[in-house]
Amino acid sequence: MCGRFTRAISTAAVAEAFGVEEVASDLKASYNIAPTNQVAVVVSDGKKRLIQMRWGLVPSWAKDLAIGNKLINARAETITEKASFRAAFKKRRCLVVADGFYEWQQLGDGKRPVYIRLKSGKPFGMAGLYEVWHPPTGEDVTSCAIITTQANELMQPIHERMPVIIPKAIEDLWLDSAVQDVEVVRNLLTPYPAEEMEAYPVSKRVNAPGNNLPDCIKPLSGAE
Repeated sequence: MCGRFTRAISTAAVAEAFGVEEVASDLKASYNIAPTNQVAVVVSDGKKRLIQMRWGLVPSWAKDLAIGNKLINARAETITEKASFRAAFKKRRCLVVADGFYEWQQLGDGKRPVYIRLKSGKPFGMAGLYEVWHPPTGEDVTSCAIITTQANELMQPIHERMPVIIPKAIEDLWLDSAVQDVEVVRNLLTPYPAEEMEAYPVSKRVNAPGNNLPDCIKPLSGAE
């Protein structure tokens, strides 16, 4: 599962890192992004664009917005079997921009939040799917879900699942809507190399989505 993540870098830095040609989003840095928040997303329709979407996929056939609250993640293993994700997996893939994510590790005295990121500190794109929902009244809603896979060696002691991180070398392939061979695309959904990642415990203040400060990602001190 991926239920919280961070995006602390500037819009300009995101555009440079992902080779974005058009910027239509300028979200502020966030250290505790939660479901239903607006997230920065890279899409491609001939050119790479940076836009924002609601986190929590609302299928085109949905009767109301609330269904998106339950569709924040899509499992890589069953993604082609789910009506909510099947069409988007073929034609509407995206990269959800992040520079780290949180997971809660079960310990004897409860759960401890852990922050996971690349050792390089660079931003990365989590494999995502998106849809556009046309409500009976009001503006269209563009929303997304993050794809998860089995945990790599780093994540296994923390949680059994992790978001799919798309390596730089295959970002363009993932975003290319002309590539619709299900098996070709599914083969991109593998755990990111554990040796390129790091994890450390952080304060339980991250448990509350309203706590959205740089302190959220600081390594836990012995006094906390």
